[in-house]
Amino acid sequence: MRHEWQRINDEECRRFQSSVELVGKRWSSGILLAVAQGATRFTEIIAAVSGLSDRLLAQRVRELQTAGLLEREVIPTTPVQVRYHLTTRGADLMRALQPLDEWSQRWAQPARRSVEDPASDPATPAPTTTASNSGLLSVRDSG
Repeated sequence: MRHEWQRINDEECRRFQSSVELVGKRWSSGILLAVAQGATRFTEIIAAVSGLSDRLLAQRVRELQTAGLLEREVIPTTPVQVRYHLTTRGADLMRALQPLDEWSQRWAQPARRSVEDPASDPATPAPTTTASNSGLLSVRDSG
């Protein structure tokens, strides 16, 4: 089957590249997936995304908010509660990523664990996958 790919202009190329870099940035897709699957509080997101530090979560959440993918809701209680939700744009992005997830199931090799990753210890249970059962979007540890 042969496809004729539409030629894109420079502006479209820059937009596409920017989007791919944002989603491909370490932890961003895991954070978005965790929120899409119901994690709304900082601690819930940390628990859902194995290996993510508080500092990096705070940084990525700010970036995802600036990009219009996440919204921050402050609930005036004692102590103050903060919850995160996908925006309409963020939910649309998650739907757009589903074909990539399906492609990864068919073609992508599982990611290798790094030497610095404490989870690379054979005694540590391997991460399990969440709803999509995708190595690309895997965010939970089994242990």
